Amino acid sequence: MKKKILIVEDESLIAFDLKLILTRADYHVCGISDSVKDALKVIEEQKPEMVLLDIFLKGPLNGIDLAKILTEKNIAFVYLSANFQTSILENAKATQPYGFLVKPFREKELLIALDVAFYRHHNSMESKLRQEQVFGNTVKSIMAEPIDQNQKLLMIVNAIQPLIPFDYLVLTMRRGAAAAHVAAGFLRIGFDDYQIIGLEELLTIFNITAVELKRMQDAIPVYTRTNYANGDDFKKSLQDNPLRKLTARVFQLQSFIALPLLTLKGEILTFTFFSRKHDCYLPDHLTLLNRIQQVLAVAIEDTWTSGITDTSIAEGLSEPEMPPQGRSVFDGIIGNSHQMLSVQDMISVVAPLDTSVLILGESGTGKERVAKSIYELSLRRNKPFVTVNCASLPANLIESELFGHEKGSFTGAFERRIGKFEQADKGTIFLDEIGEMPSELQVKLLRVLQEHEIERIGGRGAVKINVRIIAATNRNLEKEVEEGRFRLDLYYRLYVFPIMIPALRERVVDIPELVEHFVKHYARKTGKKVFDVSPGVLELLKSYHWPGNVRELEHLIERSVLLTNGPIITDVLLPRFHNPANQSGQLYAIDRPKTMDENAREHILSVLKKCNGKVSGAGGAAEILQIEPTTLHSRIKKLGIKKEDIT
Repeated sequence: MKKKILIVEDESLIAFDLKLILTRADYHVCGISDSVKDALKVIEEQKPEMVLLDIFLKGPLNGIDLAKILTEKNIAFVYLSANFQTSILENAKATQPYGFLVKPFREKELLIALDVAFYRHHNSMESKLRQEQVFGNTVKSIMAEPIDQNQKLLMIVNAIQPLIPFDYLVLTMRRGAAAAHVAAGFLRIGFDDYQIIGLEELLTIFNITAVELKRMQDAIPVYTRTNYANGDDFKKSLQDNPLRKLTARVFQLQSFIALPLLTLKGEILTFTFFSRKHDCYLPDHLTLLNRIQQVLAVAIEDTWTSGITDTSIAEGLSEPEMPPQGRSVFDGIIGNSHQMLSVQDMISVVAPLDTSVLILGESGTGKERVAKSIYELSLRRNKPFVTVNCASLPANLIESELFGHEKGSFTGAFERRIGKFEQADKGTIFLDEIGEMPSELQVKLLRVLQEHEIERIGGRGAVKINVRIIAATNRNLEKEVEEGRFRLDLYYRLYVFPIMIPALRERVVDIPELVEHFVKHYARKTGKKVFDVSPGVLELLKSYHWPGNVRELEHLIERSVLLTNGPIITDVLLPRFHNPANQSGQLYAIDRPKTMDENAREHILSVLKKCNGKVSGAGGAAEILQIEPTTLHSRIKKLGIKKEDIT
């Protein structure tokens, strides 16, 4: 059966040209619309599987407005646009499209984008259904456990985390016309570890009286449907909710999503999930919450048969019996910052699937450790795990290394060689620094992803393989695609499930735990009795920029353990180029040439300061540097330049 596509485009010539291309490619074009209103009618009648969507349309609504509705309906879409405004592109990306085509585009690019979009949507739907099924089965198992109801509640809360990520969860109850009542809070302090916030804890943390809390609870609005807000919208939502405003300030929260449930007793129980990320929640989360609310409602009804009291949740939960989470596989991933907890959540979600994973992050952030964790949690954990560093392989040998060769296929091929992909059959292959792969090899890798087969050099036929691919890069692949160095179709094939690893400077709160881990490790390895670092050294480590990330910190601690003569490390050897305490005499310093990134950071920072932080437009930094504003934004993000650096 032909796949049904709806074209939403306000320029009739472009729309009919698209229809001709798609018809020739054996797609069924079920309609052409020039406005959101007309498109919604066609969607209701024709139920398209894919929508080609222009951003600017006739009428008051645009393509981004329609994209949010398509997400709720689980309909895939690919944007078409000739607009390069940064704000428009950022808003479009936030809707998580399955592709983005910039006008004018070639027929081949359109068909590749559609092929990839259908592939990604299929994998995405499969992943979501699997998540829902796992959650339903987990909840059933929890309810059958012969344990305390309060422990069941905490286990249910923990099971929600992979579906709806949160740093703080608040349960509020409203009985009839009475004011909302805070039943309990759950503050995430580890991968599967939560601090229970009951009434007494709440009053202590917020430093308020019970009377003040009651006044705030009286002002909580009645929510009757699932809703969410991020960033600026979240800040606006705080205006009519003083308790939420105080909660956000104390726990440094930046987004929320709320799910109200009606119990059999006529009470409204609201789950409000908060995150410290400013853009955490998406329409996908709304859809997912609505799909699992029945399972959640039944579980909560069964757990709280006698109703909720202020103290019942907080009692007896200091050491709850938790379901096994495979915690040991995270031993090499140190840190309980919300950024790293988010990474661990994504690992636990994607690991049991066969989905391709793309790990993004700067050098030294621990991408290989994340890849190994995915493998160790997967169903392929007893099969091979093969690592290939694409940057270290000679260009003339990389094809043979990956796909193998037959004896005599080229000069020096004295025997048959089995390539890395065949070695990884039924297991996992980790392609590190995928951005360094030559373009001719990218085509062959795409074939592996599409056809699940490889061909040895000099071979007479294809060899079927069953391999899961995990790739990693420290490059900006979107920029590589724009500049023609990385294939668009391969990018989207790999980008099914991206995991972004934060730079160490973005998770400074993890430095003490990392330091403790490395000190213990290298003290044990060297046999030296070193136990800790001094408070002064720790503060210096927290203030350093860490261009080499966790790897640089590890090497520094290893060197410091070797050099110290006592049980406490009181001096560390930091590069002078970013050593805020160097003049105090507390640190040793070494001279070394600055890297290209360090020089680029200094230059961009000096220009931004001259422009008072203005990036685009007349007199902006992008104009002075003679680069596109979007490119400059990418460089600013990559180099870790913050607002406070400019002011």
